[in-house]
Formats: sequence, C-alpha cells, structure tokens
Amino acid sequence: MTLIITGTLISLVGVLGNLGACSFKISALNLYSGLLCLLIIINIAVGVAAFVRSGQMSDELLEFHRKLYTKSPDDRSKSETMILKVLHKTFDCCGIDGSTGKSEDTCPEGISQKDGKFPNCPNVIQDMFNSKAPLVLVGFLGIAGIMMLALVCSVIFSRYISKNPPSSGTNSELERLHNECIENLRDNLISFCK
Repeated sequence: MTLIITGTLISLVGVLGNLGACSFKISALNLYSGLLCLLIIINIAVGVAAFVRSGQMSDELLEFHRKLYTKSPDDRSKSETMILKVLHKTFDCCGIDGSTGKSEDTCPEGISQKDGKFPNCPNVIQDMFNSKAPLVLVGFLGIAGIMMLALVCSVIFSRYISKNPPSSGTNSELERLHNECIENLRDNLISFCK
C-alpha cells in the first residue's frame, strides 16, 4: 500500500511538472515545487530515521531470526523454514552460536565452514547493519540532492515565465516550445500506453 501511495504521489508530481513546464502555468509549477519540497523533506526524514534506527532494526531482525532458528524443525511452518533459508542465504551465515544443530537444512549450500562452524548469524547481521547504515543515509541524501536540483530548475523556470509571459496571438519562441513540448508529452503518453 505504501508503494502504491508513493508511486501515485511521484506520478502526480511528474505530471504537474510537465503540465507547468509545457503549458507555462505558474500555478502548476508552484504546486509542483511545493510537492517536490514535501518529497524532499520526507526523503531526508526517512533516510535519517533509517540511519538512526539501524541498531533497533538489526535487534528486531536478530530477535526474529532467533525465534525462527530455535523452533524445532517439526514445529516450523514451510513459510518459516523458507524465511530462515532466505535469511541464511542473504547474510551468508547459519546458526546462532556457530553450530547448526537441528537446523542444518536451512543453511545455504557451499557456505564456508571455518573450523567446523558456520559464520555466526547474529554477528554477521549486526556487522552488516553497522557497516551499511551510512551508505543508506548517503543514498537517501543523494536522491534528495537530485530532487533539490529539479526544484531549483522549476523555480528558475517559474520566475522566467512570470517575467516573460508568452504573448497572445503571435507565434513567439515560447509558444513554439510549448507546442513542441505538448506534442512530445502526448507522443510519450501514447507510446507508454501501447
């Protein structure tokens, strides 16, 4: 549901940006700028929250792994066994204390077994969250930076339009660009819908 709402909001922002730029409507460009500001703020907030809560998220994942792993294989459902296999394969580890115990069937094939023990999942998961959290934050901030560049371009274009409104009744350069933009937008929408 979250992805649907996010996708709809991003599509709405894109359509408003195209509408404002192609039809020289300052109100559409201002609405586009406002929604883009909102998306930038949300993006930065989510990135910072993910970075700050990375320790808590790793603790929750470790507790989930421990609950699944300590269950007897006979008591686990097929989906729980599949989740455990995915966790072990994703993090390239098996077990809680290095021994596989009764759950060796969930260990990934070909995993490097050091000194008769598999890599310890709690340590591997904790290390991954600690090492990757800054990269996640940089990714979110990078996307926010690109969105800020689009915002600056939108504001500059909006000011240009307000200072140089398209003339009515004459074939000005802006009107020619407007017609080209509308035709390109129409052609792209038609080809997308096919």
